[in-house]
Amino acid sequence: MDYTQERVATLHDYGDAHPDAPVDRATVVVPMTEREYAGLAAEGVLSTLEDVDPERVLVALRAPAERVPAFCEWLEGFDLSLDVLWCTGPRLSALLDDAGLAGESGKGRDVWLALGLAARSEYVALHDADAASYSERDVPKLLAPLSNDFEFVKGYYARVESGRLYGRLFRLFYEPLVDALADANDHDVLDYLGAFRYALAGECAMTADVARSLRVQRRWGLEVGTLGEAYRLAGFSGSAQVDLGFYEHDHRAVSGPTGLGDMSEGVGDALLRAVEAAGVDPAYDTLAERYVEAARRFERGYAADAAFNDFTHEPAAEHEQVETYREAVSPPGPDTRLPAWADAPLAPADVREAAAADLDAVR
Repeated sequence: MDYTQERVATLHDYGDAHPDAPVDRATVVVPMTEREYAGLAAEGVLSTLEDVDPERVLVALRAPAERVPAFCEWLEGFDLSLDVLWCTGPRLSALLDDAGLAGESGKGRDVWLALGLAARSEYVALHDADAASYSERDVPKLLAPLSNDFEFVKGYYARVESGRLYGRLFRLFYEPLVDALADANDHDVLDYLGAFRYALAGECAMTADVARSLRVQRRWGLEVGTLGEAYRLAGFSGSAQVDLGFYEHDHRAVSGPTGLGDMSEGVGDALLRAVEAAGVDPAYDTLAERYVEAARRFERGYAADAAFNDFTHEPAAEHEQVETYREAVSPPGPDTRLPAWADAPLAPADVREAAAADLDAVR
């Protein structure tokens, strides 16, 4: 436990923080896929939100048509003001195609669609549905700084479970890559990106104005891309991070189509696009080697931390992961982000109408 500040305001939980917060003026966005259906973690999240009682809960659902009716019936069992936004229905897909916004679908696109609708509320909070350690204090913690003139709030927590350090993509890729960039470039954006204690957390909150102004990554890299946008929109003075304690949720393999290796490509792309947009010109010819050098220092530090706590730790596996992540250190590809809702070629009302018609057609 500590009480230090970063260059963004850092709000600590010293034991039982449960601040007053504008939950009655907030929509909580919870993206879900078919794998969350009736799962224990998702059940816990939604049951806890019943006690929080926000203005509205918006479930951004990505699922095949045949699974949607049962999913909606399950969601209706919770005592919540809850809307379902089916993000992959045919009418909504056609609407996006007509607007020139067709392309890769994924969590980022689902969140973008939801932000347009959620920004009817004064505040928007966003978090995943796979947290086994979810607390009724989490949403108030995220929202409280917004009523004190902050515009963007990020959650952070310890990725420690069952005597092991997790958060591997953050510890072994994001942190050392930001460190390598900052070592060679003196720029505020790198100070900003380095100030967040768990930059890959999906838990955040923002004002409606920020929600309408975000350009959003379509798939992997959503969280880092959002931080890059928060730097542009809120900056140091308008940003805060809050202590959410310990979090337990799903872990991914390194390899495979949804593994950490693939995720590192999206994270690296979003990170490097954000720093380029802010005016940094990374020396790509040496960046991969400098990243590996920084990662080796972080490896040693985390190994010492694990030993200090008598945790299970696998240095060889972490060493190998760094070599996998090295491949993601390259210039960002084409910018396929979805536009800010303030500039989008369609209105949230169009999305709401198309998605509602899709739901009516399958229920």
